[in-house]
Amino acid sequence: MATCADVERAIARHGILLVQDKIALDVVGILAGEKLSTSWWGHAAGQKIFACLEHLDDDPDVLATRLVTGKITFVHRRLWPAFLAVARSGASWQTNGLSADAMRLLDSVKKTGTRATGRAAKELQERLLVHAEQVHTEKGRHETQLEAWSRVQKTRDVVSVKDIDAAQAEIEATLAGIGGKATALPWYRFR
Repeated sequence: MATCADVERAIARHGILLVQDKIALDVVGILAGEKLSTSWWGHAAGQKIFACLEHLDDDPDVLATRLVTGKITFVHRRLWPAFLAVARSGASWQTNGLSADAMRLLDSVKKTGTRATGRAAKELQERLLVHAEQVHTEKGRHETQLEAWSRVQKTRDVVSVKDIDAAQAEIEATLAGIGGKATALPWYRFR
């Protein structure tokens, strides 16, 4: 039976791993020992999956983001230079068609960072415009903290690559390596 350590090794080896996917290699499939077409919450390995996801959220070598089809994707440290280059590129696919609410929220995040949920926050995450992290409040609630990638890059001490096309190609090849398709990436989804 697979363990969270097996999942960590898979992320390090492959560079990225989705939480759950019907085709690509994913955390749930590794820990459940099978591909699931339904929610993992009711699966016999559900508690183990939950504990591992919580552990990965705290892993200093792993970054969680909505990279593939808007799904939570774990990105290993070795891909951060490429990922941050793309996320900080300011490409047209990131902002074309963005809702007015999302634009206002993005302005707020750029200034100070903010806690937010809902459609606008999800739009920003899916277009790689912000980093989102679950935080536990003093009142015991879970909230989503949105931060600018520039802050993440500075606090994690990452130098992004200069060639955006090469960065995208590296991410596309990495995704193909776990059975995913490049068309699931935001620069294809939001053209």
